[in-house]
Amino acid sequence: MSEYSVLTEDELRLLPSDEDVLRYEKTGWYLSQKLLSDAETEALTEASERFYAGHRDRELPVRPDRLADWSAADGEIQRNSDYIHYRDETIAKILRKPLVAAVAARLARTPEIRTFQATLIYKPAAPEETSNIVSWHFDKYFWPTCSSDNMLTAFIPFHDCTEEAGTITMVPGSHRWERRHGAERPAGDPADVAREYLLEGDAERNGATIERVPVHIPRGHMTFHHCLLYHGSGPNRSPRPRRAISFHLQDGSNAYRHYRDSDGRQQPYKHDVLVRRTPSGEPDYTDPEFCPTLWPAGG
Repeated sequence: MSEYSVLTEDELRLLPSDEDVLRYEKTGWYLSQKLLSDAETEALTEASERFYAGHRDRELPVRPDRLADWSAADGEIQRNSDYIHYRDETIAKILRKPLVAAVAARLARTPEIRTFQATLIYKPAAPEETSNIVSWHFDKYFWPTCSSDNMLTAFIPFHDCTEEAGTITMVPGSHRWERRHGAERPAGDPADVAREYLLEGDAERNGATIERVPVHIPRGHMTFHHCLLYHGSGPNRSPRPRRAISFHLQDGSNAYRHYRDSDGRQQPYKHDVLVRRTPSGEPDYTDPEFCPTLWPAGG
């Protein structure tokens, strides 16, 4: 039985073509066809509002360092809420839709896709609020304990997402830059330098020019980008909040690795205090509670 037998004929037509996969490999990002129905995006919106009001289907057993976990006390800044795939079952069920993982598997040319992490994002309409600007970065910078360089992220807005709303902006081809500043400081370290500097510095080190492409994402569509691709987003200048999920995905080869920075410090990831342990005592990034297998469906 084909792994694609779980998809309907209509869903099969929504998978990336061979040309789409080649374009993804060249540019580092892909805009999907409509993978979620209007009913599903409406359910995401409603579930997110319940979450902000305090609903939890499950609480995290421990609170990791550097956990993004907005609360009303933080005020009207950009809201980031990690592990939404674990804490809210309505959202988790939609994220587990086999079609989404099948698209990721096609793009990454991998037989297996697992959840890595999912963050619920709410960017308020506040044109002058600099905290709403997500500066240039690539996701693998924050995942130094991951062995794979083939991971990817699905950015899933719940509505039409335009440049006015502060949509995701890609730097095509930057995932192929070989000389990088690396993940030498933990996220949130005040000693970290400006991401704009990191982008420009890495481009110069690779003799590359910088192209910035804001992606207009229609409702129900989503983007996928490579874990080494530079991306960011601007302020939300629309009259409505920008709602989305950043859904980080790992290919089947990914596993925990020891990583020490240039000062010899072990660099942890949030998972490392949550997931189960391997027989050798290391964090297990295949833990079905936090990193469930999404593709093949039912795997």
